[in-house]
Amino acid sequence: MSRCAECGIYACYTGQTGKIPEHCPMKSEGSVLEEARKEYQGPGVFNLALNSALTESAGYRKWTRLEEIIQFSRMAGFTRLGLAFCVGLRKEAAEVAKIFKQAGFVVESVMCKTGSTPKEFLGIRDEQKVRPGQFEPMCNPIAQAHILNRAGTELNVLLGLCVGHDSLFIKYSAAPVTVLAVKDRVLAHNPLGAVYAAHYYTPKLVAYKKPD
Repeated sequence: MSRCAECGIYACYTGQTGKIPEHCPMKSEGSVLEEARKEYQGPGVFNLALNSALTESAGYRKWTRLEEIIQFSRMAGFTRLGLAFCVGLRKEAAEVAKIFKQAGFVVESVMCKTGSTPKEFLGIRDEQKVRPGQFEPMCNPIAQAHILNRAGTELNVLLGLCVGHDSLFIKYSAAPVTVLAVKDRVLAHNPLGAVYAAHYYTPKLVAYKKPD
């Protein structure tokens, strides 16, 4: 069982591999780690891995996430970007698309409500909608992915897709996927706020504790 989040030693990070704890995957998953090393030599994978590392070092504490995406895409030789966004961030999406285009990329963008399929398609009852009594289209991440696949995008950027919808998009995307921002309407799209302000949110999160 791997419990890296509970480690506290982080020998992999410091290089002090003689101090690895019993639960460390470096002690029990040697074959998996070796398989992973081989995967980095695969077609396209090496390009992603190399330029990810170069982007990290070149932009460390200097580039915003938006700048990192632009610079990474340039380093990797990408010219066509996909932008899959939530209707709730449509204004932000318009600005992001403009910035990417100004940076020299071809941008294919597709909104979550494409297809205008009623939520009843999923068996959602009227009282289960966000706004009961109104037409409410379902989010359509599979269609978003297929549309960008057909457009031949080389890197797809997610902007504010819901939890679960983002998972479906990633599952069906032919191109690699990165995330510009995730949606958290309670915390101004800053989900780590619940972690950084744990003194305030802990009582709320305790409610999710599984009974003994």
